[in-house]
Amino acid sequence: MYRYNKSDKPDWTPPRSNRLLDQVRERVRYLHYSLQTEKAYVYWTKSFVLWAARNPDGTGAKGFRHPKQMGQTEVESFLTMLADERRVSPATHRQALNALLFLYRQVLGCDLPWLQNIGRPPERKRIPTVMTTNEIQAVLNLMGGTEKLLASLLYGTGMRLKEGLGLRVKDVDFDRNAIVVRSGKGGKDRVVMLPASIVASLKEQLATARALWAQDRASSRGGVFMPHALEKKYPRAGESWAWFWVFPSSKHSTDPVTGVIRRHHQFEERLSRKLKMAVLQAGIAKPVTVHTLRHSFATHLLQAGTDIRTVQELLGHSDVSTTMIYTHVLKVAAGGTSSPLDALNAPSALSG
Repeated sequence: MYRYNKSDKPDWTPPRSNRLLDQVRERVRYLHYSLQTEKAYVYWTKSFVLWAARNPDGTGAKGFRHPKQMGQTEVESFLTMLADERRVSPATHRQALNALLFLYRQVLGCDLPWLQNIGRPPERKRIPTVMTTNEIQAVLNLMGGTEKLLASLLYGTGMRLKEGLGLRVKDVDFDRNAIVVRSGKGGKDRVVMLPASIVASLKEQLATARALWAQDRASSRGGVFMPHALEKKYPRAGESWAWFWVFPSSKHSTDPVTGVIRRHHQFEERLSRKLKMAVLQAGIAKPVTVHTLRHSFATHLLQAGTDIRTVQELLGHSDVSTTMIYTHVLKVAAGGTSSPLDALNAPSALSG
């Protein structure tokens, strides 16, 4: 995701599209940002233009205005509205700000002094929610099928949900008990362990996936999505078994970028719903999400004595300071510092 830097000097070229939102999409794709970033930047650009149309400018005139006709006053007023009226979180506030800075800097090619002076909400470090090993076991026991395997894989490797769903057959190495995570957050690759306890289930899942792959080949369906320009460089690679999804969807869908009807991987909501149901059935009173599995993976490794640098590499963090957040959970969980109330109620204190 784009973050404005004072030293940035974008290699700006005029967009080919005439419509503003298409220009945003064009620039996002040129810079190889994710589809989620594209959707977010298009959403905030549209929201900004619609908000400006409902709010008069200095002359009192309402109506649609191009962002080039607006500036610091309108951008700061829009961001103030998000904070004061909509009460968005600091993370959402930063996302909207990044989208507008991207619009002016990267799409419109405006290098204006006021871009450097807009305030940015500070990032708040939150202690992650972590489940105990008993809670993890209870939740997994209440799940079944593909959802249980995927949840086990995410907890057993620390992968993000999108990384797990986007796993390709070629990236699972049973001989070395390793999984290669391609194009993770920040576009980085990394290697994680393949838990021995799910090898049999994973091979069964691959057998199911191969049956779907065979159906697609028999019906001459389009191959799976290929990253970047690989589809043009290797036109038939998307039809190969090696590039097929480990967790394919049971149905075909339309590619939102190319419009091609092909088989995508499973949808994210599927695991989220099943996990939420299992957490409720287990009686766990914690705000558990799929990402909690990743938090639990890191915390339990550190609790077992794994070096923090190793955990950093497994999680794919650029900076060890990001991984250090899990040490705060350990400090409380391990009971390293006793409460003075316990000392007050100790037998020795009472006898004195």
